[in-house]
Amino acid sequence: MKTPELVCPAGNLAMLKTAVDNGADTVYMGLKDATNARNFPGLNFDMKSAAEGVAYAHARGRQVLMAINTFAQAGQVDRWKTAVDTAVTLGADAIIVADPALMAYACEKHPGLRLHMSVQGSATNYEAINLMQELFGIRRAVLPRVLTTSQVKHVIQNTDVEIEVFGFGSLCVMVEGRCILSSYATGESPNMQGVCSPAKAVRWEQLPDRMDVRLNHILIDRYRPKEPAGYPTLCKGRFEVNDEIYYALEEPTSLNVLEVLPELLEIGVSAIKVEGRQRSQMYTAQVTRTLRQALDAAAAHPQAYQVNPVWAGALGKVSEGHQSTLGAYNRPWK
Repeated sequence: MKTPELVCPAGNLAMLKTAVDNGADTVYMGLKDATNARNFPGLNFDMKSAAEGVAYAHARGRQVLMAINTFAQAGQVDRWKTAVDTAVTLGADAIIVADPALMAYACEKHPGLRLHMSVQGSATNYEAINLMQELFGIRRAVLPRVLTTSQVKHVIQNTDVEIEVFGFGSLCVMVEGRCILSSYATGESPNMQGVCSPAKAVRWEQLPDRMDVRLNHILIDRYRPKEPAGYPTLCKGRFEVNDEIYYALEEPTSLNVLEVLPELLEIGVSAIKVEGRQRSQMYTAQVTRTLRQALDAAAAHPQAYQVNPVWAGALGKVSEGHQSTLGAYNRPWK
């Protein structure tokens, strides 16, 4: 059984090297500008670090993807075109892109450049994927985290485009990377700001008996003394609904596909992606190393595959809220 490509996050040069050293087949990275959906301080690559990162990966037989996955803004299209040209100059193996206009530019200007359709393109059916292949020659599509395993299989059976799915990391209840809730609360698009909750909009209010967390003055959570507090996002806030205070939209939990790896391999998934360019170097090392071992085991002995408790423990330590879920992959009622 063919082992899917393990695609891991590289938020900076150190994380890129960590992912490569711990078994990633491919890393994905972005430039220090608005062409990249994880554009915020402390992350991403300038030309010098990008060139070093690409060289480091290629010297070890690994691939590098450049995320140019935001939508070109009116009057600034040249910035996005320049990012495509830069990826080619750096020797990136492919670009991850959502904007059809940018696909058209890349297809015309760099016909040999491999195009991967970003999850932010929101292609959840094979018709959309095949259209992008027909128009722009895309070679891979990253599916949003809303499909069951059987639905992913249906897509794979009806397209020649490689299919990449998420295997670990944060979930998103909105159209990927284009959260209307965050836009409403902050006045800024998460797609352009690189994060659901821009730091300048977050307010931590330490009170004698609690800590209140606000996003631009909207109360989204309240923590008791010594209660662990994660980075606040609207979708994972606790709100009062019908006289009950709980996570109204989504619990803080991480997607984790360890349990269904043999099934994903069997249906022909080409790549499994780890979310988390904004996470720590330790997160990158732990998740990459664990999924490398699990993927190799599932490919070698799919019938005998079982989740190793050591793997589960390692991923549990870096899961949101120390909880994990199969997310949309497992919906028995569907």
